[in-house]
Amino acid sequence: MSLLPTWREVPATPGTVVAPDERLPWPQTVAMGVQHVIAMFGATVLAPILMGFDPNVAILMSGIGTLIFFLVVGGQVPSYLGSSFAFIGVVIAATGYAGGGANANIGVALGGIIVCGLVYALIGLLVMGVGTSWIEKLMPPVVTGAVVAVIGLNLAGIPIKNMAPTDFDKWMQAVTFIAVGLVAVRTGGMLQRLLILVGLIVATLVYAVLANGFGLGKPIDVSGIVNAAWFGAPGFAAPVFDTQAMLLIAPVAVILVAENLGHVKAVGAMTGKPLDRFMGRAFLGDGIATMVSGASGGTGVTTYAENIGVMAATKIYSTAMFVVAALIAVVLGFSPKFGALIQAIPLPVMGGVSIVVFGLIAVAGAKIWVDNRVDFSDNTNLIVAAVTLVLGTGDYTLKFGGFALGGIGTATFGAILLYALLRKR
Repeated sequence: MSLLPTWREVPATPGTVVAPDERLPWPQTVAMGVQHVIAMFGATVLAPILMGFDPNVAILMSGIGTLIFFLVVGGQVPSYLGSSFAFIGVVIAATGYAGGGANANIGVALGGIIVCGLVYALIGLLVMGVGTSWIEKLMPPVVTGAVVAVIGLNLAGIPIKNMAPTDFDKWMQAVTFIAVGLVAVRTGGMLQRLLILVGLIVATLVYAVLANGFGLGKPIDVSGIVNAAWFGAPGFAAPVFDTQAMLLIAPVAVILVAENLGHVKAVGAMTGKPLDRFMGRAFLGDGIATMVSGASGGTGVTTYAENIGVMAATKIYSTAMFVVAALIAVVLGFSPKFGALIQAIPLPVMGGVSIVVFGLIAVAGAKIWVDNRVDFSDNTNLIVAAVTLVLGTGDYTLKFGGFALGGIGTATFGAILLYALLRKR
């Protein structure tokens, strides 16, 4: 198999399925690449802000990570790699970040992200050698659904407790999640797919009117946007390898494996061409991309369901458009003005968006149960799910000497070990 695919050009006929090794004419391919940038944009920018990372670095690394993934899978798996929300809880726990501004302990988080990427890459190499059946036995849908749900539930207190210091801010959070909800149910097409981004823009405009116009809250300061250069290097940061942080963040690799496994299977089902033979490569590519991102000051990355949704809607699965999207992201990453625009978003608006996003993550876990028809009349499934949810939501912490394993970590390992102990042979 060649390192890079040779795309066969097909006409832009409405309704036609475009396979991964095909492409539309280049003008249409570029347009599709722009659409995929828009699809990943909201979440890829939101995740670093919630962790106190530089969003420009995250955007840049999402583009570079996507290109790394493309090369490792030989251009055979259509996917975009964006900021992973699975890291938010453990990064906040490891750094003590309370929201708002830059994370002063970002280096500690970056060291953990690199180690997580290494673990993930090693799992990829193992899968390349022995296949994926052992993963599916170790992490059946009842386990993966519970772990994904716990990520959202564990984070719920952050926007409510830390991102709305005044009563006005609390009301603006409500305005924000109502705006997102209205976009989600009252619009259609691409506008509906951009519900987070559009809701955020609407809420920011409302905030500007009330705060800058009527003085009800802290005014939005646009001086940073005006003074920022159009092009320049983003705020790269160096990793610090702290043992406790590494042990806390590394287990996120388990969640990334579950995410990527589901995404690759979903794309294979949509294209009618199973991609299981590329699963190990997909893990390896994502793991390497996460290591490179962490080494540069970026978040851990993962294959994005948002972009899979766009592919499902358009029936265009060409990997060429993801190369275009990645190159556009790299250009955006080198624009300080773009970063200043993101930083100007009011904290309570980000808090309202966070409430929606964290809730969607929790519901995504429940959706895994529904889609896989998990049988909760089976006591094994019932106990595993019940205990995992409370461990994560209650932030159940276990200490081993000077090391503390927080809620997401105990829930992840607890779900895997409890299922192994209780499952019927």
